Amino acid sequence: MRVLIAEDNSTTRSLLQEALTDWGFEVLAASDGKEAWQQLAHGEAPPLILLDWTMPEMDGIEVCRAVRQLPHFRTNYIILLTARNSPDDVVVGLEAGADDYITKPFEPAELRARLQVGVRIVALQHSLARRVDELETALARVKQLHGLLPICSYCKKIRDDQNYWQQVEAYISSHTDAQFSHGVCPDCYERILRPEMEAFRNKILSRKT
Repeated sequence: MRVLIAEDNSTTRSLLQEALTDWGFEVLAASDGKEAWQQLAHGEAPPLILLDWTMPEMDGIEVCRAVRQLPHFRTNYIILLTARNSPDDVVVGLEAGADDYITKPFEPAELRARLQVGVRIVALQHSLARRVDELETALARVKQLHGLLPICSYCKKIRDDQNYWQQVEAYISSHTDAQFSHGVCPDCYERILRPEMEAFRNKILSRKT
């Protein structure tokens, strides 16, 4: 998974790049908040974003707020990396739009674990988005059966969008996931099937006599 690192300290940035690359991440790097925002605003934003709080041009809090103002960044997972560790600072970072918060100096194992949490949450969000798309597609298919349907007054066939006439069950099957099992209603039994059965039985009896 791709991750953007924004860190103005070149040594820390290099260590982070090396560690995340070893952990299997595709790493993009920015030397300050402004460069990070330019990469995010003008390119395809990585799902994971690791921001240092204190940076020139734009700090991590400003980048967080800018990211969260745009709808297509709402699913990106943002981790703030900072030496600030007071409860008030944590609140400020989370209210700005960060999803997680790591204080310096950090343990590599903790950073890796928090990144893995981000990976799972991003994957879950993408899965939910696919389910929503599937549901919207299914609802759109159901809505195709709403409104006026051209139906033959005699044979009861339905005309589809390509101007072909289909049996009712064929038309519904092609527009929904419904399947048909055939039977005979009481009216048709009395009006059609019963007379046919009696006629057939009388025919058999007449042959025997």
